[in-house]
Amino acid sequence: QVQLVESGGGLVQPGGSLRLSCAASGASGNLVSIYAMSWYRQAPGKQRELVARITTGGSINYADSVKGRFTISRDNAKNTVYLQMNSLKPEDTAVYYCNGDGRPIRGNYWGQGTQVTVSS
Repeated sequence: QVQLVESGGGLVQPGGSLRLSCAASGASGNLVSIYAMSWYRQAPGKQRELVARITTGGSINYADSVKGRFTISRDNAKNTVYLQMNSLKPEDTAVYYCNGDGRPIRGNYWGQGTQVTVSS
């Protein structure tokens, strides 16, 4: 059973930084290198939105709202994906979810989410 476990969320002041981690386990093979790995977020009363994605080939894309501030990366040896978040703004406040998408051959999996709150 594939599991994605996020960590690293918390309360931070505007302008601060956080690094989220998503540790993968349970897959046959190195999940973070054979699945497209993404970070999504969902703020209260809003739809879940894509924040950043790294494909199996290493292509990366970001939501316009986070370009230049957030960086997605992966460590294949640790089977972990990261989201480095700098210059945080109150509007970045949300629950952040890790997603591993191996479709159509493999499954699509979500972590349980980690809360990020940006407030003074």
